[in-house]
Amino acid sequence: MSQFKNSTGLRVPDVTFAIRDNEQWQKRTSEDIFAGKTVIVFALPGAFTPTCSSTHLPRYNELAAVFKQNGVDDIVCVSVNDTFVMNAWAQHQEAGNITLLPDGNGEFTDGMGLLVDKNDLGFGKRSWRYSMLVKDGVIEKMFIEADVPGDPFEVSDADTMLEYINPQQVKPQPVSLFSKPGCPFCTKAKNLLTEKGLAFEEITLGNSVSLTSLKAITGRETVPQVFIGGEHIGGSDDLAAYFAAQ
Repeated sequence: MSQFKNSTGLRVPDVTFAIRDNEQWQKRTSEDIFAGKTVIVFALPGAFTPTCSSTHLPRYNELAAVFKQNGVDDIVCVSVNDTFVMNAWAQHQEAGNITLLPDGNGEFTDGMGLLVDKNDLGFGKRSWRYSMLVKDGVIEKMFIEADVPGDPFEVSDADTMLEYINPQQVKPQPVSLFSKPGCPFCTKAKNLLTEKGLAFEEITLGNSVSLTSLKAITGRETVPQVFIGGEHIGGSDDLAAYFAAQ
C-alpha cells in the first residue's frame, strides 16, 4: 500500500506551467487548467520511458472519447520534463487527445507530495506514478502506485480510472483496418466503422507493410481487411454482414 501523500478532498497545487506552443512561450496556470472542469490527471516518471510510452499514455489517449462521454472535459499528463521534451513526446505518440503539461521545475509534483529521487537512474527528481480525478480544482479521487522499489504500474492506468468513473461502461474493442490509397472498398469499410462509432487504426500498404505481410497476417491478398477485438472480420462485405448480424 502506498505511503505517499493522498490529497483527496484538497485543491490541486496553484502553479504556473511554462509551455512552448507554435514557437511562442505561453503561461498556463492551475486555474486555467482546472477551473470549472472535470479533469483526469495522470503523472509519470518521464517522457519517452518504456512503460509511459508503451502503455500509460497510449491507453488514456485511446479511451479519451469514452471518458468524454462520461463527463470528462480534459485528460492531462504531467511529467517533470521541459516543454520541448513533452512536445516531442506528444508528437511521437500522436497523443492528440491528451494535454501534456511540462512540470519542468517539479513545482506541481512537489505540491502534490509526490516528487521522488530518481538519482540512481540519472533522472534527478521526478514524479511518482499516480492518477487523479479533479473537479473544479478539487481532487475527488487518487490512485497512487504502491511505495515499492522500481516503477510499479498497477492502479494509475486508464482502465482503473474508467472503472471508478463508470463501472458499467463497456470498453471499446480495438479495431484495425488494412487498406491502400484509392481503394473504394476500403472507403466503404471505413465509413461503416465510423457510422457504428468505432475508432480504428488504419494500416496502409506501402513501404512498411507489404502484400506479403498482409497475406501472412490475414491469409488474404485483398484490402480492406478488418480486425475487431482480435477477430479477423474480413473485407467490406464481411464487415457489413458482421454488423447486420448484431
